[in-house]
Amino acid sequence: MKSQIKTCQNCKKEFVIEPEDFEFYDKIKVPAPTWCSECRLLRRMIHRNEHFLYKRKDSRTGKLIFSTISESAPVKVYEREYWWSDNWNPMEYGRAIDWNRPFLEQVKELDREVPWFSRSVINLVNSDYCANCGDLKNCYLIFHSDASEDCAYGVVVTHSKDSFDNYELHSSELCHQCFIVHKSYRAFFSSHCQNCQDVYFSKNLANCQNCFACCNLRNKKYHIFNKPYTKEEYFKKLKEFDIGSYKNTAELQKKAQGFWLQFPQKFIHGIKNVNVTGDYINYSKNVFDSFFVRESEDCKYCFGSERGPIKDCYDYTIWGLNAELIYDSTQVGRGVSRLKFCAFCYPNCRDLEYCIRCHSSSNLFGCIGLRHKEYCILNKQYTKEEYEELVPKIIEHMNKMPYKDKKGRIYKYGE
Repeated sequence: MKSQIKTCQNCKKEFVIEPEDFEFYDKIKVPAPTWCSECRLLRRMIHRNEHFLYKRKDSRTGKLIFSTISESAPVKVYEREYWWSDNWNPMEYGRAIDWNRPFLEQVKELDREVPWFSRSVINLVNSDYCANCGDLKNCYLIFHSDASEDCAYGVVVTHSKDSFDNYELHSSELCHQCFIVHKSYRAFFSSHCQNCQDVYFSKNLANCQNCFACCNLRNKKYHIFNKPYTKEEYFKKLKEFDIGSYKNTAELQKKAQGFWLQFPQKFIHGIKNVNVTGDYINYSKNVFDSFFVRESEDCKYCFGSERGPIKDCYDYTIWGLNAELIYDSTQVGRGVSRLKFCAFCYPNCRDLEYCIRCHSSSNLFGCIGLRHKEYCILNKQYTKEEYEELVPKIIEHMNKMPYKDKKGRIYKYGE
């Protein structure tokens, strides 16, 4: 097919659908989108609270709990331990399809009735004040992170230990106030550094040790503002800086950032890529208009899948860990396949459409909060034969009787 220019029904700006996009949509059997990629991203991110916690009452007990959902949200919220228990059954909220009303309107009503979990977390130990995380121990105010220990005040902190105040810290230890630092030890007030040790106020270093306020260095030791020193001179100068003083630290940080501006900047942050566009892409091939992705192949409009790998995904936001054929979904991962228009579905899910907070399930359509289920629609159980007969009829019904929101935007199947 040839490229097509469409007008986004949300922002009213024109956007282009390329021939390879149509091939993907045909592969997963969905129509071409009527929203531009940026508006689709904003729509997905409405579902996600990145790093705020609220106090609110548990909808079951009235007890005050921490949650990523505010008290003003028109939904029920259970404390996460109870939500994951067998003490309640989301199937009790199941209902038959009402063919006289838009199907998405019925999904919305079901979402308002089935309780939400207070926080999206997995396998936390002594890390109650964290959210959108998994496999943390002794962490405090850590968000969108995995497999870390004794860390606090961070976002996207993975496989790291004893580190405070960081954003995008990976496989590192004893780091403070860093941005995008990988496999490093004792990095402070630095950004875009990897395989470094004892670096301060530095940017874009690789395989460096004992560097202070440096930029764009490789395989260097004992440098200050990119000038080499002997080991003895370096530590004498470091002592003179007196970085134990907050005032001195603030002044040095400002001076270092001014020094960085003298050097060329990378056109893209990433390594070992083939045919990619976007930024912060690593170990990927044929990935376009994507950001903060890793080990990805044949993907477009993806964001935040640093866990990798992902394959054949469009409009996929947050997570990864073996995901394929994901479309227009957010916070789904850990062994998921063929998910469309879903949120908070993990792990080991496949063939889900219009589902929210469903786990270890397959072949669900318009379901909320189910676990270890298959062949359900609106949380009601069907046989395999009934399910396969009903789903095409629902899609046809969604096109004939679309959902219309308060702003007059039309939602047919796939829109």
